[in-house]
Amino acid sequence: FRHHFDVLEAQEGQEKCQVGLVDWHLTHDFIWQIAKHPKILDAIEQLIGPDILLLATHFFCKYGPQNKFVAWHQDITYWGLEPSLAITAWYAIDDSNIENGCMQVIPGTHQAGIIAHGKSDQEGNLLSINQEISVNETAENSAVDIVLKAGQISIHHGHLIHGSLPNQSRKRRCGLTLRYVPPYVKQVEENSMGRRWQSILVRGE
Repeated sequence: FRHHFDVLEAQEGQEKCQVGLVDWHLTHDFIWQIAKHPKILDAIEQLIGPDILLLATHFFCKYGPQNKFVAWHQDITYWGLEPSLAITAWYAIDDSNIENGCMQVIPGTHQAGIIAHGKSDQEGNLLSINQEISVNETAENSAVDIVLKAGQISIHHGHLIHGSLPNQSRKRRCGLTLRYVPPYVKQVEENSMGRRWQSILVRGE
């Protein structure tokens, strides 16, 4: 899978690959193969049941050393979904570690529901509309680093507060986010990119 992404990166360029590859599973088979991988779907089924829609896929690549980061946020805030239930699987195309800016999560924050987001005043935020949650020092100190080897995944609830620091290394940190919802979740307004989701049934009914 990393080889296939390397080919795609060579074709499209680093700037586009940073955050510009949304829903490329619709045209690139290797992304589709990850999105419907039975081991991933088995894990998702334990969380939302046997009927699973793939809502979207999105690559996040951080090239280093740079100041690009992902501010504290919740995935689902600007997705226009009702009810606000979605699960993200984060698939590591490359090794993801502290040095190259792995994802960080604040445990337990998914239980508080949707939290108001403001705008980040720090340059380099990779999020679509520069959104950010204001997090106090105690919560920030409780953050956990999600260190992954290439080919491993982490899974988190759409309400979980998470983010990532800049890549301080000279190695790329690329991950593919896979967004899943049960079929009773509906899109009631456009997402932050001004689009409708193109969801696909990947398991069940």
